[in-house]
Amino acid sequence: MEDVLLAFGLTLMAGLATGIGSILAFFTSTTNTKFLSLALGFSAGVMIYVSMVEIFFKAQESLIAALGPEGGRWLTAGSFFAGMFIIALIDKFIPKEGNPHELKKVEDMSKSQTEIKDPALMKMGVFTALAIALHNFPEGIATFTSALQDPSLGVAIAIAIAIHNVPEGIAVSVPIYYATGNKKRAFKLSFLSGLSEPVGAVVAFLILMPFLNDIMFGVLFASVAGIMVFISLDELLPASRQYGEAHLSIYGVVAGMVVMSMSLLLFI
Repeated sequence: MEDVLLAFGLTLMAGLATGIGSILAFFTSTTNTKFLSLALGFSAGVMIYVSMVEIFFKAQESLIAALGPEGGRWLTAGSFFAGMFIIALIDKFIPKEGNPHELKKVEDMSKSQTEIKDPALMKMGVFTALAIALHNFPEGIATFTSALQDPSLGVAIAIAIAIHNVPEGIAVSVPIYYATGNKKRAFKLSFLSGLSEPVGAVVAFLILMPFLNDIMFGVLFASVAGIMVFISLDELLPASRQYGEAHLSIYGVVAGMVVMSMSLLLFI
C-alpha cells in the first residue's frame, strides 16, 4: 500500500507541474529560453536512457519468463511500438493550433486585448485544455506503473515528465487566455488539465492492477518505454531546439543520460 500511495503521489506531482508553467506565463515577462532548452533536453535524456536501458529490458525479462525467449522478445518489440503508435495516434487527432506541444512563450501573453477577447477562440481554448488532458492520460499510467514496479525508477520518470509538463502549462495557458481574457480561468483550466495524469494512475490501479501478471506487466512496461521514447523524439527534443539553444539541448540530453545512469548504478 505504501508503494501504491507513493506511485499516486509521484503521478500527481508530475501532472500538476502544468500549473508551474501557468504561473511562469502570468508572473514573468520573458521566457528563459536557455533554462527551458537545457531542461527539456535533460528530460528527453532521462526518458530515452531509462526506457531503452532499463524499462525495455525489464519488460523483456518478464515476457521471456512467461512465454519463452522467442515469444517474449517478439511481444516486447510489438508492445514497444504499440506504445509509440498509441501516443502518435493521440497527437494525430489534435489539430496543430490546439496541440499543447506547439511552442509558445511567456511573451505571447502581452498581446493586445483586442486579440485576446476574440469569442471565436473560446472553443479552441477549451479544446486545448481537453487535448492536453487526453495526451497526459497515458503519461499518468506510465508514471504510476513505473513507480509501482520500482520506486526509484518512478521518481526519475516523474521528475522527467514534470519538467516536460512545465512548458505545456505555458502552451495551454496562452491560448485559453486569448479565448477568455481571464488569467484565473486560464490558470484553472491549465492546472486541471494536468489532473488527467493522476486519473490515468487511478485507471491503472482499478483496471490493470487486478490482472497484473508477468505478461500484463511486460506488455505494459514495454508500451511505457515506447510512449516515453516517442514523447522524447517527437516533442521534447524539437521543443528544446526551437527555443534557440541547440547546443544546450544536446548538453541537456547527455546530462540527463548521465544522471539517469548514475541513478540506476547507485540506487536501483
